[in-house]
Amino acid sequence: MNAEDFPTPDADVESVTPERLKERIDGGESVTILDARMGSDYEEWHIDGENVESINVPYFHFLEEELDEDVLDDVPADREITVVCAKGGASEFVAGTLTEQGYDVHHVEDGMNGWARIYETVEVTEYEGSGTLMQYQRPSSGCLGYLVYDDEEAAVIDPLRAFADRYLDDAEELGVDIEYALDTHIHADHISGVRELAEAGVEGVIPAAAVDRGVTYAEELTNAEDGDEFHVGDVTIETVATPGHTTGMTSYLVDESLLATGDGLFVESVARPDLEEGDEGAPDAARLLYESLQDRVLALPDETLVGGAHFSDAAEPAPDGTYTAPIGQLVAEMDALTMDEDDFVETILADMPPRPANYEEIIATNLGQNAVDDEAAFTLELGPNNCAASQESLAGD
Repeated sequence: MNAEDFPTPDADVESVTPERLKERIDGGESVTILDARMGSDYEEWHIDGENVESINVPYFHFLEEELDEDVLDDVPADREITVVCAKGGASEFVAGTLTEQGYDVHHVEDGMNGWARIYETVEVTEYEGSGTLMQYQRPSSGCLGYLVYDDEEAAVIDPLRAFADRYLDDAEELGVDIEYALDTHIHADHISGVRELAEAGVEGVIPAAAVDRGVTYAEELTNAEDGDEFHVGDVTIETVATPGHTTGMTSYLVDESLLATGDGLFVESVARPDLEEGDEGAPDAARLLYESLQDRVLALPDETLVGGAHFSDAAEPAPDGTYTAPIGQLVAEMDALTMDEDDFVETILADMPPRPANYEEIIATNLGQNAVDDEAAFTLELGPNNCAASQESLAGD
C-alpha cells in the first residue's frame, strides 16, 4: 500500500522528525520503536542502538476491524511508542489505531526514507594537517565522506549523489569553493555524487585504475594515477593506490594526517573482496588487499588517522564523535592486520555478510552504464552498506 492508501486515523496523531528521534537516541534516552514494515524489510535494516528497543509488527495486522489481542500483546503499554514505516503513511495509521487503544504513541515523519536523509557533519579534531577536516556521517547506511578546506578552497571525498546540493550549500556557508570531488572507487552500496558536482563546476576525480571496469564518463573527469597530488589552500591530497576491495580502490592521504581509505580499511574491519569479481575472484582480491594494507597503509606512521567510507553498528566512534582511528591503534586492536597472508585471506573469506542491496544495479549506475533519476537512485541505496568483511567488529572486544 502507498502512504495515501491508508485511512486517516480518527485520533490526533503526534509526530516526531527523524532528526529529533536521532537526537533522543544519541542523548541516551530509552526509545521503543514499533517498525510497521514487512518482516523482510525490517530484517534487512532498521533503527537500532544501545538504548533502543525495536519490535516489528507489520502494518497489515492493524487493518482488521477488530485488533487481534495477540498483536496488542506485542506492543508494550507501559511506555511511549514510536512507530516507523517506509514513508510515514502506515506509521501514522498504526499510531492512530494505537492512540485509540489508549497507548502513548507517535510516529516518525517520512519514515525510514526520512531517516535515510539524515546527514551530519563532525569535525575531525585529531586531524593535524593544514585547514579543517570534516567527516560526513549518514547513520542510516553508515556512509562516510570528507570535506577538507583551507584558504577559501575545499575538496570533498566520496560524495553522495543524494547530497550533492548539501556539499555546495555547506561550502557557501563556510565561504569556500569546492575545487575537487574525489571518489575512492566504484561504489557498490550508494550512488556517487562526483558527476553531479562536476556538472556544477567542480573538478571531478576518479581513480585511473577504475576506468577499465567500464566507466563511460572517464574522459569528462580527471583520472587520478597513483602518486598524483591535488591542492586546496595549503592542503595536499595525495593519491595512494590500495587495490583489493576493487581493482581500482584508491585512498587519499590528506596532508599526511588522515588517509581516506574508502572501502579498503574501516575502524572496525577490513574490506570484503568479492563485489567486483564474485566468489571465484575473492581469494585473489583478498591477497591483493593484504598487500595494499601491508605495503601502502600500515607503512604510514602510526599516528596517521584512518577514515573509511563506511562504519557499521559494530564501530565505536572516536572521542571527537568521528569514525576515525590512528593506524597504530588499529594494528593493536585488529588481529587481521598482523596475520600472515594465508591466515588473513582465510579470516576475511570466512563469514562475509550478505552483499549490499541492489549492488549490481548501483555499480552499473556508478559506471555510467545505467541511468536512473534522483528518486530511483535514492531508493536503490536504502539499507545497510555491508562492504566490510564482517558484520562483527574485528577490532577490540
